[in-house]
Formats: sequence, C-alpha cells, structure tokens
Amino acid sequence: MRIGVVFPQTEIGARVEDVRAYALRVEELGFAHVLAYDHVLGADPEVHAPWAGPYNLYTTFHEPFVTFGYLAAITSLELVTGVIILPQRQTALVAKQAAEVDLLTNGSFRLGVGLGWNAVEYDALGKTFTNRGARMDEQIVLLRRLWTEASVTHDGTFETVTGAGLAPLPKQQPIPIWIGAQSNRAYQRVGRLADGWFPQVTPGPKLDEARAVVAEAAQAAGRDPDALGMEGRVSWSDAGVEKLVEQVGRWRDAGATHVSVNTMNAGLGPVGGHLDALETVADALQPFRTT
Repeated sequence: MRIGVVFPQTEIGARVEDVRAYALRVEELGFAHVLAYDHVLGADPEVHAPWAGPYNLYTTFHEPFVTFGYLAAITSLELVTGVIILPQRQTALVAKQAAEVDLLTNGSFRLGVGLGWNAVEYDALGKTFTNRGARMDEQIVLLRRLWTEASVTHDGTFETVTGAGLAPLPKQQPIPIWIGAQSNRAYQRVGRLADGWFPQVTPGPKLDEARAVVAEAAQAAGRDPDALGMEGRVSWSDAGVEKLVEQVGRWRDAGATHVSVNTMNAGLGPVGGHLDALETVADALQPFRTT
C-alpha cells in the first residue's frame, strides 16, 4: 500500500512556517502523499442554530488547490484532495486548477471529489444543494474531456461549454478522479465513474457490502472493478501505535491500495504534536509500504 497523511486542516493554523515544516517532515518520514479536506466557508452556528455540523466558521481550512501549488514547490509528495466538494464549484475552474496542480507536481496528483453536506456553503457559492449528485455525474464526465481534448463542446443538462479548452493540458490525461462514498448511490457512482474511492466505513461487513455494490456497478458499466483504487483512513488515538498498525493491517487485508494516517482531533496541539505522532508511526508502518 501507499501510505500518506491527512493534512491537519483544523489544527495546523495560519502560519506558513508550520505548513512548510509539516510538509517537509512528512516527506522526510517517507510518507507517500498528503490528503487535504475541503471547505470554502463555515456556517455561523448562531445564525443557523441549532447547528449540528462538525465544522463552523471558526474552523480553519486552507484552500486545497492554492495550498497544493505551494507544496508542489517544496516537496515531491503526491497531493490528494479528499475531497473537493465538486458540485459547489464551477466545473471549468476546477478543471483548470486541477490541471495546474498536476503540472506543478509533474503528474503526482489525485482529484478526490464528493458531494458535501453543508447547504449553507452551497448557498453562499451560488450552487443548488438538492441536485448535487446528478450534477456531479455530469461534472466528472466533463472534467475528463477538458483534460484530454484541446477543444470541447458540451451541451448537457447542467453544464455548457462551446468550443473551449484548457491550455496547457495536464500531464496526466486524464487526472485520476476518486470519489468519497458512504451511501449505495455513491457506491454506484464509484463503480460507474471513478478511478478510485475513499470508503467512509471501516473494514468489516459494511465495507464488504459497499465493495459489492461498487463491483456490480462497475461491471454493469463495462469496467473492471479490480482496477479501482481504494484508500482507507486510520486515526491516531490514545490507544497508541499498536492499535493504528492493526487498523492499517485490516485495510491491507481488505484490499486497500492506499491508506492515510489522520492526526486531527487527537489532542495533539500545534503542528509539532502532529509530526511527533507521525514520527512514532512511520517506522511501524514500513512493512506495509509500497512505492
């Protein structure tokens, strides 16, 4: 498996020195990639009470594409969005931003996409929340065309492009698209459209059920389900490195091609605490790593 880390969006803070130190040390420790979550805006819980979302307007989020432009200049890590909330963004602009990151990383980029859950954010970005699944299906098809064709004309249900294209095109044609999934409809979308996926369940019966839905949808679309990548996520906790290693082993046994180590929400404080935890697990995870 390729083992990476989850960029600690909510805890790394705003200092560029900390972002730089984090990325450089992650690479030194031998991790393969950095995966970043995405939120453009946070909701004010007083205005939107009762607010039950995991994030609000006080939760920090670095914008992934801009951050990746910076990281591409200082590391050779694979950069992964996990996930960009695609239907709340303009498709052509996402295509352009992703193509630029792909060029800057010399083709070491995966575009993870998902639907999101925050209607407040959708409203602020001028996008409809209720039809986001159908729109993302069309967006994925259009993204691949924009990355591989010099001139694109697309007259779809939600998207229109007339004789236009990106220049320069990305190094990867097309850039791999991975989907975050936690419902049957999302699993079907993975099988039909994705290059890989981020399950939101842990190894066990629920993952087995999800993989069966993905495989059935892939086969119905004339695709090989065994060609799809799968990235699991494990979290640092007080249980220590032994528990984390056991969880990575379960993902390996479940057929994961990638795993990310998440250090957020573990009470690690500033960036140094996150790096200390990653240093602790780096050697322990060596037997699981492939290049």
